[in-house]
Amino acid sequence: MSMHTNSAPQQRQAMSGVERLSLRVSSMINHPLAQTQRWVTVHRLDTDGDAEWEEVMGLLVETPELELTFNDDESVTVRWARSSVEARDDFIVEQDSDQPVEEAAPF
Repeated sequence: MSMHTNSAPQQRQAMSGVERLSLRVSSMINHPLAQTQRWVTVHRLDTDGDAEWEEVMGLLVETPELELTFNDDESVTVRWARSSVEARDDFIVEQDSDQPVEEAAPF
């Protein structure tokens, strides 16, 4: 179902750009390898507009558990401590117990 409005087609594109970038960053952070090493480098793609990149990086900067390093090549390295990310329920983290992951994740 899509809504057709002629007033702000650009705004709709910008929103989907932010959502796309947010999904990409969160899936990178939630990747098992990233969870093991506790850092990930996000590269800016040609499709990431200035406004979208600024907004998503702003959201990351405001997340106290994450530490951002802005690199010279426009990439951003995101680091976090194991305990801080496990404490948040919006990050998917591997459990270090004997429980199967299915039991640990109620969704």
